[in-house]
Amino acid sequence: MRFETRELTPTMVRAPRGGTTMEIDWADGHTSLYPLDYLRGWCPCAGCQGHGGEPHFVTGGSADLADIAESGNYALHLKWVDGHETGIYTFEHLRTICGCPSCQPNGPPREAPPAPAGRAASTRR
Repeated sequence: MRFETRELTPTMVRAPRGGTTMEIDWADGHTSLYPLDYLRGWCPCAGCQGHGGEPHFVTGGSADLADIAESGNYALHLKWVDGHETGIYTFEHLRTICGCPSCQPNGPPREAPPAPAGRAASTRR
């Protein structure tokens, strides 16, 4: 999926301490609402996703967000209370996993599709 620059430019990020969601307003007028357990499951780091293949939802790990920091002008660095902090969530990744009906008319990619025969689904350790 290709995005225009304004589709990848956040104007506001909200994730209240102790909350269960992160909300992003984008320059194109779109608003994305992400449950924190959903974001943790789609962590893009190599430890969660491996070093190749299609991105997939990984179960486990804390869904409590400790901190959010900007990473350049292209991503957010999310730090989780269990110490996991290697995921750099690019704005393109965040738009791709947006689960709203206009972005995902068939429903959000909540979990990984069934694993091919002989291959186990991923879990976080």
